[in-house]
Amino acid sequence: MTQLYFLSILCNGLGGYILFAGKEGETVENGSTFSLNNPVVHLVLGILSSVVGVLKLLSPMPVSSERVVLILGDLIPAAAGVTAGLLLIFGMYRQGIGSDAEPRGELDRLGLNLLRFRKTFGLGLIAVAVIHFLFPQALFL
Repeated sequence: MTQLYFLSILCNGLGGYILFAGKEGETVENGSTFSLNNPVVHLVLGILSSVVGVLKLLSPMPVSSERVVLILGDLIPAAAGVTAGLLLIFGMYRQGIGSDAEPRGELDRLGLNLLRFRKTFGLGLIAVAVIHFLFPQALFL
């Protein structure tokens, strides 16, 4: 579906930009203005990225008649979208409870370890979005 293709590129690009260029601890006080540092924008974009990533796996772009090739062509952008969504949501959650709070469980520790590499993930997401835009029917992207 072309709409999911466009949403995947948009969500991966915006999510990558937020993760790469965003500064930790910098939030917007006035909730009425639109800013990429606003936690509500992070939450909405995180949910949208995760949903689009899952839907992209369910209805991939048509490449050929083989079903395996169809799934492989959208596997990396879909996984990148789900990862971006989880990182954005978890980053907003950690910002809400305070960055100096102790991790409470295994998932919290895993999320903190992933957030340490948020700039690397952000750069990777931007690269996936650009490559997916330039080569929409590539076998592995």
